[in-house]
Amino acid sequence: MAAKGYNQEEGIDNDETYALVARLEAIRLLLSFACIMNFRLYQMDVKSVFLNGYIEEVIYVDQPPGCVDFEHPNYVYKLKKVLYGLKKAPRSWYERLSNFLIGQSFARGQVDKTLLIKRSNNELLLMQIFVDDIGFGATNEALRKEFSNSMQEEFEMSMMGELTFFLRLQVKQMKHGTFLCQTKYCTKLI
Repeated sequence: MAAKGYNQEEGIDNDETYALVARLEAIRLLLSFACIMNFRLYQMDVKSVFLNGYIEEVIYVDQPPGCVDFEHPNYVYKLKKVLYGLKKAPRSWYERLSNFLIGQSFARGQVDKTLLIKRSNNELLLMQIFVDDIGFGATNEALRKEFSNSMQEEFEMSMMGELTFFLRLQVKQMKHGTFLCQTKYCTKLI
């Protein structure tokens, strides 16, 4: 079900909207850092991502086509969760995710807010957010598994295995901490 976000009016239906997404340069830096630190990158996907966001105000929507109550065709639904199509859905999701991660001892990157870092003793875990796709890797396998498990406990996630596609990049992880990155325009060995 999608809300008709195009009907929302700025200042009336929402105050702040944005979709915080990773830039291609940030992904390339993550790949380079993983090469330098010699660790594998993995990917997970959040199922029904915007349903994870919390609603802070009262929002009503019309009955969607195909789900109209014929006894009460003029009734509207009061939303309990953010829906895809609401302009503040991406913001709501990112706030929920980042609050959870900050509670798990992550720190946001200072330049790129889609990069989150967790330090544990001398170990490091890096994750990059692109709406519902999360790329991550750690210098310690136990730290990586702990992160993966905590994310799956909090959110409905699909583990995608090793990172192969992320933000228009096709990635092939090779031995000895090198990556082969390919877009439709070029191929690079990192």
